[in-house]
Amino acid sequence: MTLGVFIASLLGAMAIGVPVAFSLMFCGVMLMWYMGMFNTQIIAQNMIAGADTFTLLAIPFFILAGELMNAGGLSRRIIDFAIACVGHIRGGLGIVAIMAAVIMASISGSAAADTAALAAILIPMMAKAGYNVPRSAGLIAAGGVIAPVIPPSMAFIVFGVSANVSITQLFMAGIVPGLLMGIALVVTWLIVVRKDNVQALPKTTAKVRLHATGRALWALGMPVIILGGIKAGVVTPTEAAVVAAVYAMFVGMVIYRELTPRDLPGVILRAAKTTAVVMFLVCAALVSAWLITAANIPAEITGYIAPLIDRPMLLMFVIMALVLVVGTALDLTPTILILTPVLMPIIKQAGIDPVYFGVLFIMNTCIGLLTPPVGVVLNVVSGVGRVPLGKVTIGVWPFLVTQVLVLLLLVLFPDIVIVPARWLY
Repeated sequence: MTLGVFIASLLGAMAIGVPVAFSLMFCGVMLMWYMGMFNTQIIAQNMIAGADTFTLLAIPFFILAGELMNAGGLSRRIIDFAIACVGHIRGGLGIVAIMAAVIMASISGSAAADTAALAAILIPMMAKAGYNVPRSAGLIAAGGVIAPVIPPSMAFIVFGVSANVSITQLFMAGIVPGLLMGIALVVTWLIVVRKDNVQALPKTTAKVRLHATGRALWALGMPVIILGGIKAGVVTPTEAAVVAAVYAMFVGMVIYRELTPRDLPGVILRAAKTTAVVMFLVCAALVSAWLITAANIPAEITGYIAPLIDRPMLLMFVIMALVLVVGTALDLTPTILILTPVLMPIIKQAGIDPVYFGVLFIMNTCIGLLTPPVGVVLNVVSGVGRVPLGKVTIGVWPFLVTQVLVLLLLVLFPDIVIVPARWLY
């Protein structure tokens, strides 16, 4: 019955338009009322404890690093570098989009920010070159959702804190799946682009490529510093976020000189607004998480799926299908915060590697950013690229199917994630 109260109160609140954070708090209140333990101090204490975590300091700094990267010209130089390398290939601008998305993912970890930067620059170029615009917008959206999978990733930080899993291990485990997502998109793009009568860009000379590489070198060095510092044990993921923000500010202001002191208040304000939304969600979710544990809801769910506990692969298929459905209605962070405390006890009982599960769980929630009706990244591409949302939704389907197939591949072959993760860690 507690499971019914949890689901009905959460979905009911969201159905009438209550913001997700307040829906989570309402859900917690209803669980307390049902269990006869209503106490406002529980809400206050859990919200304060939720925010008072050193690890979560990485979130505002990675968000700030992404804003500084876009404002300081790092994103544009990465795209120029990719164009110089592969822009002359037939369908090359699509490959540029994926290549730039992967590089930018290793810097900011924000799907919305990366997608906005790519869409603003590449969609007009692709339209002018004769590419199918809705399909191009769909490709850029699909490339943008790689950002939370390749480290540094705010999604991994939120999951790691919620599930009590090593964030460094999650970061290392996300590298190979993220690259696989990029490779799969390139293959899919080269298949579908054959229908378009596109004009390839002129092939650049070695001198031009070398110049583009030199201009982008400072931007390309950022992921090396972040991941290299974490791997070498010089910095923790939280400290790496601070390094990333300082590095992005230094490059934007001193090296590229596109970021001025006058720009900083606006950049910091945008980062602060995004941080406030994410942190309030985290705080509200931890109230529900505490009550989910107190109500023993994971045990109740385990009773329903007990036959699957001894069949981990089938259990993973069922959970991934559930997350995929939930992702159509919820954004990335709420999905993580709502489902993690419910699913993790089941995962541990089934003997599934928590790091492996975390990577696939985050991949799945990222795919949810491409699915209507919510589809946050679809809305970003539509707004920035000025392409009707309905057309973007049609254009993204080949790439959405590809991402789901990559997810299924990793469910079938866990060692693709586990073995490289152990080697890198």
